[in-house]
Amino acid sequence: MGNVFAVTNQKGGVGKTTTTVNLAASLAENAKKILLIDLDPQGNATTGCGVDKATLEKSSYDVMMGEASAAEVIVKRDDFSFDVIPTNADLTAAEIELLDEEQREHRLRLALEPIRADYDYILIDCPPSLSMLTLNALVASKGVIIPIQCEYYALEGLSSLLKTVGRVKQRANPTLEVTGLVRTMFDARNNLANQVSRQLINHFDKKVFHSIIPRNVRLAEAPSHGIPVVNYDRSSRGSIAYMALASEFMRREKVKASSLGR
Repeated sequence: MGNVFAVTNQKGGVGKTTTTVNLAASLAENAKKILLIDLDPQGNATTGCGVDKATLEKSSYDVMMGEASAAEVIVKRDDFSFDVIPTNADLTAAEIELLDEEQREHRLRLALEPIRADYDYILIDCPPSLSMLTLNALVASKGVIIPIQCEYYALEGLSSLLKTVGRVKQRANPTLEVTGLVRTMFDARNNLANQVSRQLINHFDKKVFHSIIPRNVRLAEAPSHGIPVVNYDRSSRGSIAYMALASEFMRREKVKASSLGR
């Protein structure tokens, strides 16, 4: 049964979509069956996976509104080995339309039940806000992966996200946990970045992934070509960092599974 992970941070511009796409690709490179769900109306993960938003017949909007099954919306790419549930601007309307629906926080969880067994991991790219879409992702997920840029306001935004995770765990999804924090766009020459990095480790200890994603030109270029960085330039620092993150992620999940006797 595929474990579901929400990749989220209410602060934009922290490498959330970049992390979702490239972690998905790196896990797929390790022979894992991966589904990426774009739940951000901006659709950057969709574009980053080479899917044309303008020509979509069905999207994650249709899944959320019960107008299509998840299986019907999945896009399979021949040139890299993970599946995508894409989105476009239609998803913006779901925020309003879901308010009148029954079990509105559980729409995504229920939609994923029939296909979870087809995948090892399902990664959800969330919008950069604590919205109904993000809430659906948290209710559907086992874990939360939080990309975070090591800058002055990083910890401030993180506290409200963690409070939301706590509330969802208490009220709607008792199995939800913070899987880990990923330091992104990291520049080791920057004193503030190093200081914030130390603060994160002091506060969250083992929840902080050892793997650090550096600022990298090839990583920034890859989305414009509609492919993950591992397919764009396998030897780049960005690609190597995400492959290391995928390995660390899989090791952690294996340890957790062993401790639970699975």
